[in-house]
Amino acid sequence: MIVRSFSDIENTDRHVKAASGTWESKRIVLAREKVGFSLHETTMYAGTETSMWYANHIEAVLCVEGEAELTNDETGEKHWITPGTMYLLNGREHHTMRPKTDFRCVCVFNPPVTGREEHDEHGVYPLLTEEG
Repeated sequence: MIVRSFSDIENTDRHVKAASGTWESKRIVLAREKVGFSLHETTMYAGTETSMWYANHIEAVLCVEGEAELTNDETGEKHWITPGTMYLLNGREHHTMRPKTDFRCVCVFNPPVTGREEHDEHGVYPLLTEEG
């Protein structure tokens, strides 16, 4: 059994801050736990824009605080994401988030991330694995 709080991982290697300064993520479950998914709390900052494409992962996102516009960059379709709204990138869609307010969400990735991934120039996380 693992019991861990966000305060336990504050300012550790599980607390990842984007080089762009647009978001930060607390990775409470990672690939090293070997449970088949990773679980994160991510905060995206008001007035920023982040384009992403998880070509190697499926991501489910549940908004718990704030408001943001989600754009499917492939179709142009826009969605307003508010607390209690979930979106699932089950087609590995290119997408852009534009938070109106600080936007806090809980994210689940499959396959799990290691915590070492960084978005490349296309917004893609590489598919990294843990040894052993």
